[in-house]
Amino acid sequence: MSAILKTSSLSKWFGEVVALNGIDIEIGVGITGILGPNGAGKSTLMNLITGQLSPSKGSLTLFGEQIRNNLGVLRRIGYVPEQDRFWDEVTGYEFVTRLAGLTGMSIRDAKIRSKRVIERVGLADRCHTPIGSYSRGMRQRIKLAQALVHDPDLLLLDEPLTGLDPLGRQETIELLRELADEGRTIVVASHVLHEVESLTSEVILLVRGRILASGEVKSIRAHIENFPHTIHCRSVDAREIGKRVVATPGLIGLDFDDQGVAIKTQDPAAVYAAITDAVVAGGVTLDRLSAADDDLDAVFKYLVR
Repeated sequence: MSAILKTSSLSKWFGEVVALNGIDIEIGVGITGILGPNGAGKSTLMNLITGQLSPSKGSLTLFGEQIRNNLGVLRRIGYVPEQDRFWDEVTGYEFVTRLAGLTGMSIRDAKIRSKRVIERVGLADRCHTPIGSYSRGMRQRIKLAQALVHDPDLLLLDEPLTGLDPLGRQETIELLRELADEGRTIVVASHVLHEVESLTSEVILLVRGRILASGEVKSIRAHIENFPHTIHCRSVDAREIGKRVVATPGLIGLDFDDQGVAIKTQDPAAVYAAITDAVVAGGVTLDRLSAADDDLDAVFKYLVR
């Protein structure tokens, strides 16, 4: 897959403050998550990608071209910033239509496309009311609508799920997946790891302006030496399971409770094999098996430490 977005030794500093330090990334079609805590450099990276900032060092290209003052490239970008900047007295429909006009569309096309994308983000019933009356979730939806109105190839989303209720969050996740399936490149910047995990397994972990890891979550996990995995077994035969895994390599400890046992290990494959053998051999009943540390949250916290 060819890279739509590519950086080489990308750095940005403000005086003595280094916001990004030697970032090398390649992002293609589909959804990629840029993950990191507040202050990690995510918004700075977004501002560089959209051409609002110039690199202090290194390079950044979109579709094989430089970004700054390149209208042809900038017209292919849709951007949802984290901050809200609205005219509160303007309706959602007017807001999207006006921004559509700034891309060079005719008034007729701007009206047609605005109606279409507002329906797609699920805000058709409130699009003719002032934005000042919108909830935080509705504001997120109308921001997404304006980013989509000109049919961009690259969609940049900075904390796009913040403020959405559970239904709105699920609808937005499904919409972003549909957009990716249509062949778009989508970059989601967030500090809410479980939300990004629901969108994609392709992630870049960013902390203090540096990349800690990138790739698929499971691939990242596989290359982290000594990462502590915790495997939960719900079973009335928890003690027997403990006996079967106690001799496995990399075992750190066993924690029993009234529902089963939590097994902490540096070699989960050996533990899974031992549990499987025990169940197949008989004498052990297993109600549920889960790995708490297979999510992004566990990987991220471990890497930050």
